[in-house]
Amino acid sequence: MNYTEIAENRQSCRSYDSSRPVENEKLDCILAAARLSPSACNGQPYQITVCKGETAKKVAKATQGMGMNKFATDAPVMIVLSEKPYVKTAAFGAKLKHNDYRSIDIGIVSAYITAEATAQGLGTCILGWFEDAKIREICGLDSAVRLVITLGYASADDILRAKKRKDFAELVKIIEE
Repeated sequence: MNYTEIAENRQSCRSYDSSRPVENEKLDCILAAARLSPSACNGQPYQITVCKGETAKKVAKATQGMGMNKFATDAPVMIVLSEKPYVKTAAFGAKLKHNDYRSIDIGIVSAYITAEATAQGLGTCILGWFEDAKIREICGLDSAVRLVITLGYASADDILRAKKRKDFAELVKIIEE
């Protein structure tokens, strides 16, 4: 699968086959891709916490406040992305340029995780609705949780949906001089 095919096939999975565990080999490929994702000054200012079994169920429950993310319970793996400190050069650049490189880096690593999961035939959904303090407690984390990614095999009824995206001309501006 080339990258465009991955992009065309990746979608937010909201229906998992809870009877199919994710093979360790596939999870290893996903984590290897995450490790290779670019970050400011190669600092990788995040922690990737992989939750399986009962821990995954507890994390899933911490994403379901106010009736949200009900599907998360069926995902066999939950990947928690939390902040870690900047390396000195990235911290200096972030302060000097007033840019939140850490959030950018966490977005990039989540894109690598979801793209490689798609290449491995797995479904993902990036969740921003969760109870930070609860997930920190469950996972033994000492810093802010920024994203949670569900991971598993999509159920048979989770078919590829048509993508709704802005028109190219509305999204892209090309300047030639």
